[in-house]
Amino acid sequence: MPLPIKVLILGAASGIAEATARLYAQEGAIIGIAGRNIERLNQIASDLRIRGAERVEIFEADFLAADPVSTLTRAKSVLGGLDHVLLAYGVLGDQSEAEQSLEAACNIIDVDFRSAAAWSLATATLLEQQGNGSLVVLGSVAGDRGRRSNYIYGAAKGGLGILVQGISHRFANKGPRAVIVKPGPTDTAMTKAMTKGGPLWASPETVAKIVRRAAERGGPVVYAPARWRLIMLVIRSIPSVIFNKMNF
Repeated sequence: MPLPIKVLILGAASGIAEATARLYAQEGAIIGIAGRNIERLNQIASDLRIRGAERVEIFEADFLAADPVSTLTRAKSVLGGLDHVLLAYGVLGDQSEAEQSLEAACNIIDVDFRSAAAWSLATATLLEQQGNGSLVVLGSVAGDRGRRSNYIYGAAKGGLGILVQGISHRFANKGPRAVIVKPGPTDTAMTKAMTKGGPLWASPETVAKIVRRAAERGGPVVYAPARWRLIMLVIRSIPSVIFNKMNF
């Protein structure tokens, strides 16, 4: 009988992360969930245990302030190993506010790139040292081309995507793997202020299945759902003279 997968989820209270954690629970995995809101994490842990997780451990962490190396080392010890690490935290921010406030803009960049990059690099070193495991990072299709509606968030996610692709290249022929998963618009708490509905929107459960699969196979860049690969290819190909007349 195979040993249970040991997974650490950074930012476990996000909609996509929680849906992914439930998939791991159904497999009988040993799950570590990390975040700042202990009350919410306790609720998630109880749900995951009911759904079949062999064990659920909670790690309180402010990802902007905590030391990634010591936290990851502790998580590996408590969980009995680390097979998969899912980095799922982030902020959308308010583009209009961020254009007028450097503090607001820097907060988006600090959370979505600086902090996420530090945790990704620390995880990469750990996985490289042990010679196996998967790092899966949630990016966004917003990182594929700058648009007036969300280019600060998009810049942070775009930079993170390049970083994870570089980690994947670093891992070539070494055993571990790294994947950036780029969801399109997803119906989560992060997008609660947006008008939702239509064929371009996905549920957290749909994206979670892609995230879970990405930990096992696929290239270094995965779109969720897959149709966004073609959609973003088209958007990246639009000439600037036309693109500048579009309002999205």
